[in-house]
Amino acid sequence: MVKVLVACEYSGRVRDAFIKNGHDAISCDLLPSDSPGPHYQEDVRNIRLNQFDMLISFPPCTYICCSGTRWHSGTAKQKEALEFIRFLMDTDVPRIAIENPVGVISTHIRKPDQIIQPWQFGHGETKATCLWLKNLPKLIPTDIVSGRIPRIHRMSPSTNRAKLRSLTYQGIANAMADQWGGENT
Repeated sequence: MVKVLVACEYSGRVRDAFIKNGHDAISCDLLPSDSPGPHYQEDVRNIRLNQFDMLISFPPCTYICCSGTRWHSGTAKQKEALEFIRFLMDTDVPRIAIENPVGVISTHIRKPDQIIQPWQFGHGETKATCLWLKNLPKLIPTDIVSGRIPRIHRMSPSTNRAKLRSLTYQGIANAMADQWGGENT
């Protein structure tokens, strides 16, 4: 059994995929969880992280993704977001995965270890997603599908657009739990 903290996740999708596989997983976000289950509603920096075997984090991308750089490049908000990424990368948790879209992490901190797409995990959509990994293997695609559309990119403005854009695809959540949940990962 692996003890997992899934940070910056309000949906519970990754947390629940690990729990379904028999692991001790809890999510953490400033927002309440959208699904019932173990959840800290607070800043991840307030949690004693060294009690976990694995940290999977989905930090907010507003100030560091490519689509936001034209508005936020060099701002205090972007610097703060990059400091948060460094904090996550530097924790003493043995295994770490940080997920974010293509953006400035690659130029200000380091290049990602892997870039995945939803269509590699059973979803007919495109959304390049970077993974920065520490002591975890690259994810192996589980279900390559055709019919690839940029649904997230084309999403209409709405009050819940940011939440919908940030949801982890279930196929990716399942692959994380299945492939990273082993004791010898």
